[in-house]
Amino acid sequence: MKLLPLPPKGRTPVRALTIAGTDSGGGAGIQADSRTMAMCGVHACVAVAAVTVQNSVGVSGFHEIPPETVAAQVRCVVEDIGVSGAKTGMLASTGIIEAVAAVCAEVGIGRDRPMPLVVDPVCASMHGDPLLHAEALDAVRHTLIPQATVVTPNLDEVRLITGIEVVDDPSARRAAEALHGLGAQWAIVKGGHLRTSDVSTDLLFDGDRFLEFTSPRIDTGNDHGGGDTLAAAIASALAHGWSVPDAVAFGKEWVTRCLEWSYDLGAGHGPVNPLWRLQS
Repeated sequence: MKLLPLPPKGRTPVRALTIAGTDSGGGAGIQADSRTMAMCGVHACVAVAAVTVQNSVGVSGFHEIPPETVAAQVRCVVEDIGVSGAKTGMLASTGIIEAVAAVCAEVGIGRDRPMPLVVDPVCASMHGDPLLHAEALDAVRHTLIPQATVVTPNLDEVRLITGIEVVDDPSARRAAEALHGLGAQWAIVKGGHLRTSDVSTDLLFDGDRFLEFTSPRIDTGNDHGGGDTLAAAIASALAHGWSVPDAVAFGKEWVTRCLEWSYDLGAGHGPVNPLWRLQS
């Protein structure tokens, strides 16, 4: 695969921003985003939206950061350091979503703005533990997704957001159309959880055309943080100036390698491994 370039010694790297929650187990959230961005030659800036209490078995609680503090983190990073792209992850509440949407519009992050935005609309952990208050789904639909350059839900999130149960290619296409209809510039419907064959196909839609990205299905239970890693890889490629289709193709290959190199951790699901670039 074609890798994103690492910066030469002493050269300031490309910068990108992740606006998301922490993972105390280190497998997902801001920790996964930062690892992926670093391995993609990107300096990761962070705006912490929530602090979770979790390990490899599940999430037992989370604490929301005040919305004005989340927005202030975004603003101060962009004003001083500057970024070439951003992504969102766990935003937890309507108030945080609205604050993030407002500050992104203010500083020039989002679709049709100088800095592209990847929206990973995190609603629940891979164990089914809620990471978003139920009443905040409307804010995801009508405030956050309309600002997305690319939106990257998993199949459970697709169902919650659009009401469409993806079971095959026709329903995946309907879901992509529905996500695009909410205002995203590009919508991805991921096939990793649709276990109908030995390949995984992600569908990308921009309102006019469908593009398919296929990879071998990796047989592993250690897939914690896969969605965060995919979105962070796409955001990294966009920050490097790649087109959306090229960035998605890169993200698909990247997360496949991360799954191949995943490892056991704790008593539950281990994480995908962005550090494969150092080990291969």
